[in-house]
Amino acid sequence: MNRKLLSLLAAAPLLATAALAQEAPATDDSGAIEEIVVLAHPLSREGLAQAADVMEADELDRKAVDNIGATVGNEPGIHNSSYGVGAGRPVIHGMGGARVRVMEDRIDTLDVSVSSGDHAVTVDPFVAERVEVLKGSSTLLYGSGAIGGVVDVQTGRIPQAVPERISGAIDLRGSDNGSGRNGSFRLDGGAGNIAWHLDAFARESDDYDIPGFAESAALRAQEEEEHEHEEEGHHDEEHEHEHEHEDEDHDEDEHHEEEEAYGLLPGSGLDVQGGSVGLSFVGDRGFVGLAVSNLDSEYGIPGHSHAHHDHGHDEHDHEEMGHHEDEDHHEEEEHHEDEGEATPIVDLKQTRIDLKAGLADPFGGFESLNFRLGINDYEHAENEAGEVGTVFSNQAWEARGELTHDPVGGWRGALGVQLGNREFSVVGEEAFTPPVDTSSLGLFWVGERPLGRLGIEAGLRYDRVEHDPAHGSSRDFSGGSASLGLIVPLGNGWEGTLLADYSSRAPVGEELFSDSPHPGTGVFEIGDPGLDHEQARNLAATLTGRGDRWSVRGTFYYTDFVDFIYQAATNEEREGFDVRRYSQADATFAGFEVEGRLTVADWGAGRLDLGVFYDMVTPELDISGNDNLPLIPPDRVGVSLEFTSDRLRANVDYVRASDQDDISEFELPTDGYNDLRARVSWRFRPADTTVDLYLAGRNLTDDEQRLHTSVVKDLAPQPGRTVEAGLRMLF
Repeated sequence: MNRKLLSLLAAAPLLATAALAQEAPATDDSGAIEEIVVLAHPLSREGLAQAADVMEADELDRKAVDNIGATVGNEPGIHNSSYGVGAGRPVIHGMGGARVRVMEDRIDTLDVSVSSGDHAVTVDPFVAERVEVLKGSSTLLYGSGAIGGVVDVQTGRIPQAVPERISGAIDLRGSDNGSGRNGSFRLDGGAGNIAWHLDAFARESDDYDIPGFAESAALRAQEEEEHEHEEEGHHDEEHEHEHEHEDEDHDEDEHHEEEEAYGLLPGSGLDVQGGSVGLSFVGDRGFVGLAVSNLDSEYGIPGHSHAHHDHGHDEHDHEEMGHHEDEDHHEEEEHHEDEGEATPIVDLKQTRIDLKAGLADPFGGFESLNFRLGINDYEHAENEAGEVGTVFSNQAWEARGELTHDPVGGWRGALGVQLGNREFSVVGEEAFTPPVDTSSLGLFWVGERPLGRLGIEAGLRYDRVEHDPAHGSSRDFSGGSASLGLIVPLGNGWEGTLLADYSSRAPVGEELFSDSPHPGTGVFEIGDPGLDHEQARNLAATLTGRGDRWSVRGTFYYTDFVDFIYQAATNEEREGFDVRRYSQADATFAGFEVEGRLTVADWGAGRLDLGVFYDMVTPELDISGNDNLPLIPPDRVGVSLEFTSDRLRANVDYVRASDQDDISEFELPTDGYNDLRARVSWRFRPADTTVDLYLAGRNLTDDEQRLHTSVVKDLAPQPGRTVEAGLRMLF
């Protein structure tokens, strides 16, 4: 592995890409959905059959919040897995976790966020210049971890050109809910052939306010019912102690009611700092650059202690051995529970080295060559009651190279290779999987060509993944992916695209080797070392229309899975946790999303735009009995109104999420909610500086918002009404 890495580092200065070195197009100020150029796809400048979204400039500044999942979570077809504000991954078309790849500048974030919902994604949305989302299977370019889609956060930390002068940005903001404080800055400059970059950020907030109880009404009702059943059994078995225990039970009920979290979510605060320095050498035909970044984060895990509390309670119920022994046991257990109720704190540290290089016209027959390498040193400890409980470590690297060739037989395309290695370990009382060393190799080609008025896209990929656990037998998987797409101009501003692809996903180590309680998900997870490849056949059709004052885009997708990997419910219980076994069954995902935008008024000096969207997805397992998958997002409808002028910008956004009653057998239903947001900003330009002052509000109706895509949705609702004020300066 080390020889491979040294070879890659030695070759890096020779590699380049003209496409990546080009400046991204300016944001279109018209009301229409602009034609998207996706830098995460080497051929997107020729059009792209795959559904994609891009956030940048003012839109990104307006929507950036505490984590990347929440930042993109209100876009059509995208949701947030949410574990409080400290952690959240994107969910695309109903798929998340190991099926959605989150990247930093086209390389995996190399964190451990895939392994559990309470693990943070380590790329911060406040350092992003641009966020791109590829919806649907992206395995051709990025491997089996992208079977559901890709989110690429582009930071600009490695300069690709020498700026004419020093430029930068300062962002300061504060919010009332949780007393949030946020500050960041970036500087870019250079001289001669040298370009440099600096950035730093800090964010801090206390536990946030919520509109009601931390526990959902459905969970409280379930717990009350279980408590009543326990009381009945207790009185039947020990009727002779009825009066004595009656007082104790009454005191316990009052104690439980007094401690029930209301109005404030314990353990929802965070404290995050980070920054980076980047340096590049830029020549006439390309560049080579290096960036070093650091992240130091502490955040609470709301709802995490609930599993410990229940665990202790179960032990107490099942280990009663007489009145006097029970009293002693109860005192010890009560002390243990008091300690366990302290919300665990994640103490995360990451150091990352990134290298990027690009070269135009490297040799005959090829347009560009590009190279990316990321090396990561990641560790986080989950501390409980001031003591280190479990330590997660991930030493990883990933590299990719792409070579774009001139047309051959009418096909213009890109050849690529992707390599990676991950040494993942969990040490401590909550170690739910053994240490696993994972290596991966991918070879791919993607191409496009015109055919009359049509555009054709095609691609092929080969992947090999090997998991080598510290205990047990290793597993290796080889698989392929293929796609064929059509871009069909329909005239009068309309265009249709059709994309069919086959893709496969190798199981991740946690799905294969887990065998322990996992408080992050609240269950005892049992992996299956015999799992096979997950295979998917996908069909997606998109219709896009654009006019001078309007635009509309609708996408229908259907994915047919063979051997879909999921957690199957059991009737077993171990160590106070319900047992879930990783299993495989065929499954289908069918969904639809549509968005539209209309300029309702244009006064020259200002414009008023109306936007709408709707999205839905319906997954189904091919099994007998309950065929619903867990964590499936509800239907949503959204409406927005935005006023834009040279100095004043104002917008109101409303999203209605429906009830989610199509639930798996170990889930509770989730009530729908309203999400009303508003923002107004005033821009002025002293000297060569642009300054925006703004006031914004989220969840202005103070509605109880629970995301069905979150494993802790019944324990940790989203923040209540939040008002934020801020200043952003560009110079």
